[in-house]
Amino acid sequence: MSVATALRNGTSSSFTNIQYQVLPSVDIQEIQEEDYTCSTPTADLSHNEQLRLLTDEGEANVPLQTDDPEFNDTLAESEQAIEEGILPDRIYQGSSGSYFVRNRSRKIIGVFKPKNEEPYGHLNPKWTKWLHKMCCPCCFGRSCLIPNQGYMSEAGASLIDERFKLNVVPKTKVVALASATFNYTPIDKAKAKSVKFATERFPDTLGKNMKAGLPPKIGSFQMFVNDYKDADFWVRRFQEEPLAPAVAKRFQLLFERLVCLDYIIRNTDRGNDNWLIKYDKDKSDNPEECISVAAIDNGLAFPFKHPDEWRAYPYYWAWLPYASVPFSEETRDYLLPKLQDRDLVQEVVEELHTLFKHDKGFDKNLFEKQASVLRGQILNLCQALEDRRSPLQLVQMPLLRIERRSDGHSSKRSAFIQRFQDKYPFFSSC
Repeated sequence: MSVATALRNGTSSSFTNIQYQVLPSVDIQEIQEEDYTCSTPTADLSHNEQLRLLTDEGEANVPLQTDDPEFNDTLAESEQAIEEGILPDRIYQGSSGSYFVRNRSRKIIGVFKPKNEEPYGHLNPKWTKWLHKMCCPCCFGRSCLIPNQGYMSEAGASLIDERFKLNVVPKTKVVALASATFNYTPIDKAKAKSVKFATERFPDTLGKNMKAGLPPKIGSFQMFVNDYKDADFWVRRFQEEPLAPAVAKRFQLLFERLVCLDYIIRNTDRGNDNWLIKYDKDKSDNPEECISVAAIDNGLAFPFKHPDEWRAYPYYWAWLPYASVPFSEETRDYLLPKLQDRDLVQEVVEELHTLFKHDKGFDKNLFEKQASVLRGQILNLCQALEDRRSPLQLVQMPLLRIERRSDGHSSKRSAFIQRFQDKYPFFSSC
């Protein structure tokens, strides 16, 4: 692979003389479970709203209705289209079950990724991952990630993007949808068929007390972005046809925001085929309308430890020429105050906790490890911005975690302790 070759031939450096400062005292209070329980009475909700409160097993415990009118309208459009028989289309690329969702005009408006159809979900329709699991179990999954939480990672990346105002991730939320084109078990299909027959046969009795249809699937719903192409396509084109100076500057700023996003969430799957660029040469006189960037496929992020076994899962944008340019003053002035705002960082961690805890497999201890990696990434990013380093230099900095002290005697100023990574993966180029 050309990127791997570039890594082997690339310049590496160590930063042994960096003087690190402890992350600004982000005093995160212990989160009590009762503070985050859903108090919405399901009996007063419409059918569509109840669907958004269902897990795979039909348990009403996840508050999926959002406070975003635009997103709610888009979701409502998709539900109306499904009810009218305009069903989501499976995306055949990739290693999981994901679907293009359309509105009643048959226009694609979103991408839905069900939890149980993720790469290692039990209903993943792609046989390649099943073969991977059966034939090579020792290399199955990514040991630094919590299995089957990709849908939460997608929503978490959108949350980070929104809270730090990076504006590169298409809006993504956790929702529940049902469609005949999703991958269901034969039992679910048989149940739905039986219920449909019963409600149609006895509409005045069973029809009033039973809801026909397949059970809704919980997953991530990302709003679709139009007229974008893979970054790999445009990056190659830009090398042959350089951008106008003002547009090139705008693109560099957007690229730096993508870098910051991926670094904060420690994205383990960022290739040049899963971030997008929209470019309209005819609008070169207005750089903000001429070029845009979208960071999609954020489902393999938020690890509970840095990769330390076989693979390093590098950021493949690190070998693009844009990564060798030091962070701009604009990015530094725009982002650094937010990253150094201890109250904002605290709120972000708490909001991630609120989001992630709705997953049935949520583990408090694992989340605290995820938070320690995120805090360490933020500290490194702050250091890189302050020192005016480049994205390439950023990813070469020593890895660390900012862990909560557990001795019970820590004050606000010493609530955390930093630990450097002391184990590294065998392969650094993949």
